[in-house]
Amino acid sequence: MAREMMFRNGRLADGQLVDIRVADGVIGAIVSAGGVSESRPSTDLSGRLVVPGFIEGHIHLDTSFYGDAWKPHRPCTNGFDVRERVAFQADNMANAAPMDVRARSQLELCIANGATHMRSHVMVDGSVGLESLRTILAVREEYRDLIDIQIVAFPQNGILSSPGTPELLDEAITLGADLVGGLDPASVDRDVERHLDFVFGVADKHGVGVDIHLHDMGTLGVFEIEQICARARALGMEGRVAISHAYGLGDVPEPVARKTGALLARSGVSIMTNAPGDHAFPPVALLRSEGVTVFSGSDNIRDSWWPFGDGDMLSRAGVIAYRSGFYTDDMLAAAFDVVTHAGAAALGIDDYGLRAGARADFVVLDAPHIPQAVVEVPKSRDVYKGGRLVASNGRMMAR
Repeated sequence: MAREMMFRNGRLADGQLVDIRVADGVIGAIVSAGGVSESRPSTDLSGRLVVPGFIEGHIHLDTSFYGDAWKPHRPCTNGFDVRERVAFQADNMANAAPMDVRARSQLELCIANGATHMRSHVMVDGSVGLESLRTILAVREEYRDLIDIQIVAFPQNGILSSPGTPELLDEAITLGADLVGGLDPASVDRDVERHLDFVFGVADKHGVGVDIHLHDMGTLGVFEIEQICARARALGMEGRVAISHAYGLGDVPEPVARKTGALLARSGVSIMTNAPGDHAFPPVALLRSEGVTVFSGSDNIRDSWWPFGDGDMLSRAGVIAYRSGFYTDDMLAAAFDVVTHAGAAALGIDDYGLRAGARADFVVLDAPHIPQAVVEVPKSRDVYKGGRLVASNGRMMAR
């Protein structure tokens, strides 16, 4: 027999008051409030705003120190240097709490704030082998009823410059990773073509997606984006390739960014940005106007890269809006879309949203509408996964 529940008097983004019928974790119908009189169990949402679950599209479950002892930040010796930051990370990881403990702490933070789906990058390279991946796969299984997690096999130390990494990336997909990653093909491995040969070769072999970290600035970064787009089109991978950070798009003249945006849209390549405080970042409104899927994630939370991060994608929408100069209601709603529907599109989540047939993954907020929610970031919220209350007011429910 189907497990059914009615959620009454929820307020949608357009202000309409509705009742939401859920059966076996799926939305069966959304009707005007009070339109159906039924005796099934119900929850009164009291006119609060109902929104789809948040998409945490880029995070690192293996390297966060959230819930661990405070790790003071170490600045690079000469500006931002990826390899030096990786070395700092290795030092900190050697003296950290067990990875599974830290990963659980970070997961529960994100779930409590409303994340119902996540994409985590996990180190897979010659320095750590597959041990980090095995740990995070086990944690994913523990939390499978609370959050859906995609895992990217991430070569943090490069591919060509880290012996054994190409074979490890291949094995990682067999072991259970969902996507293959890459890292700055030009500046880290200094060979764009061979780096991308390995990334897309593994992806094509296993029929999985790609998500590449790209920090390289200016025209170098744009060149790498062009090469990634060419690979996506050549392999018919439109819609299954993402570029994370893509700082270069925020460091070139507007006509170049617009032309590159049009190429990204034609190639079905998504862009992830968390609008970091000390970097140029992709022009969100410009890219969206060209048809690019722009999504977001917390990225690092209290790790060796920076001490910030709260695991709250509603807060992240506010950061993106603030740094992008989004002031109108339409622009604030666009920032919200980046952490909800656009994120679902980038992650290939088909059963998403507030509609019949979608999974009943939603968040109930104390806000009259989405623009005000983005600005105020109300902490009073209830989080539902498959129609089951999993967190309330910033705290996970008992498991």
